[in-house]
Parts: sequence; structure tokens; C-alpha cells
Amino acid sequence: MPNAVPNLVPRLAALISPERAADVIDAATRQLLEERFEISWATAEHTTGTGSLAKPPALDPAAVPELAAGADILLTSWGTPRLGKELWAEGNGPKVVAHAAGTVKNLIDPAILDQGVGVFSAGPRIAWSVGEYCLGAMLTLARRLPRFDGAIRAGGWKQTEYRGHELAGAKVGIIGASSTARALITMLKPFGCDIAVYDPYLKDDRAQELGVRTTSLEDAASAPFLTVHVPNVPETKGLITRALIENLPDGAVVVNSSRGPAIDQGALLHHALDGRIYAALDVYDPEPPTFEANVLASPNLLLTPHVAGDTAEGHLALAGYVLKDALQWLADGTRGPSFVDPAVWSIAA
Repeated sequence: MPNAVPNLVPRLAALISPERAADVIDAATRQLLEERFEISWATAEHTTGTGSLAKPPALDPAAVPELAAGADILLTSWGTPRLGKELWAEGNGPKVVAHAAGTVKNLIDPAILDQGVGVFSAGPRIAWSVGEYCLGAMLTLARRLPRFDGAIRAGGWKQTEYRGHELAGAKVGIIGASSTARALITMLKPFGCDIAVYDPYLKDDRAQELGVRTTSLEDAASAPFLTVHVPNVPETKGLITRALIENLPDGAVVVNSSRGPAIDQGALLHHALDGRIYAALDVYDPEPPTFEANVLASPNLLLTPHVAGDTAEGHLALAGYVLKDALQWLADGTRGPSFVDPAVWSIAA
């Protein structure tokens, strides 16, 4: 159990720009912050660049020591610079890093986890948004909606050589049992799908709890619906090979919302362009991608700019999501869903 914050009024440093704060802190969480903490808010003077709605200004690394001095909790998000070990060098640094965004691997040195610092990530909350994206993409492509939409825009009508398919009862291959995969699995329940998951770290008892079956990579990747949910680690680079893509059934729907390098992008595009399969890509290798006109015009492709986890409601919920778990952990050591477990650091996204 962690040591309780000793201050009568704990101190929180918001290491995010004012624009990012407005993006990830809803009204109820802001009220909670004002009532429970002495807060060091970053101002425009602490940021770099002008930013935009899509990408607010980042925090100036030089401002971190000033804002974080004496803080019990650090609230971070996109645009927070990497936190150096020196913040904890004297053994009395912040007790919590609450990250109102996804991965923390580029934010902290894992060495601070060995010092008993509680680190929390809003990745599981973002996962729900990603799950909705994946479900929407699967349904959109299964029903061939981009093709029918394009026909209407071109002055056409029925496309008699094409007919959409249902997701209900279909086999769905899921690569990686990450938080985004688990969110999608929950959403697939009403469809009665045969959900086949490939993940070397997924135990049979946990699979049973999720209502899925574990299987080989080859079996999962032979499904008419295939969705990829792996972290960006050396073991997952090129995991979905050209051979696996060639073995997909005709008309298969592939969704990649995880990381671009996980899949042979060239092979996937080749088979989509020849009309054999359909693919929804939210991530690419490299990013942003540069595609030829025939790729951009293909009705077999649904292309989005790495926005699967980006929703208005989802973003506003992020700070509240991690702070709720952080406060509970400080109170009694409970590890809520946003707690970053040091034991799984090496395989985490």
C-alpha cells in the first residue's frame, strides 16, 4: 500500500498546456481538482508553439521543474515532455503520475516504478473509443458502404454485382488481447460472433472470462473479419505477413487501429486494390502516409488519420478517469484499471 499524501492539501502540477487542459478535463473533474488540490496550472508562458485545435501547444521542457516542484501528483497528457529521473533524484519526488492520454513509455523512465511511484494511464478509456471505431469500420466495410456511397456520388444507383455481408455469427480474428481488443470484444457480444484471439500472453482462463477462444496466428488471420490490436514492440513488427494476407478469404475485412508496422502494408494494399479484400487503416508505416491516386480512390479502403481513439467525449473523460484511480490508490492501494503494472511494462503498448 502506498504512503498517503502527507500534506493537508495535496499539491498537483498540471504539466499540460491550457488548451490541452480544456481538451481532457471535463467540468466535474475541474471542480474536483479545485476542491481537493493546491494546483500549479501551466500558462501560455510555459508552452512552445502556437498549436491548433487538433494539436494544442506542447509544454516547454524548461517549465517542468518549476511547475513540478513540491508536487504530490503530476497530471500529464499529450504535449507533456519526457519526465526525467531527476524529478525523483532526492527520493521525495511526486508520488503519482496521472497520464490523461495513452502510452507512458515515452513519458517516464521505468526506473521510477521501482521507487514506488504510482503511474496511471488513460489507455483503457481510450480503448473504448478505439473499440467503437473498429466495430464501425467492420460494419461499414462488411456492408460495402464506401462503394455504394461512391456509386451514388457518381450518378449511379444499384451495384448489382455487390452485396454486403452481416457481422452477426461471423468468425472474427483478433490479433492481440490488448485493452482495445477487450473493448471490441465487449461490443461484439450481441453479434454472437466466433471470436478467435491470437495472443501468446492470453491464458485460457482469462480467455474464458472474455468469452473468446485462443488460437494460432494462422487461424485468427484466416477469418473473414480480422482486426489488429498489438503494441509497437520488435516482436510485432511485420506480424501480419504477406503470406497471411494472401491466405485471407475473398471479401475479408481487415482493420488496423494499432500500429502501422504490425502489418505488411504493401501486401494489404495490393489485395485491396485488386478488389479481393477490404481494409480500414487508421495507422500507417510511415505516418502520415503518401499514397498514389489509385489507393486514394479505392472503394475497398477506408482511410482515417490515426483518430480511432479521438472522440470529444472520450478526451474530456481522460483526466477524471486517471485521477479517480490515482486517488483510490493513494487512499488504500487499490489498483484500478488505469494503473500501470510494472510487471507487464515490457509488453505494454
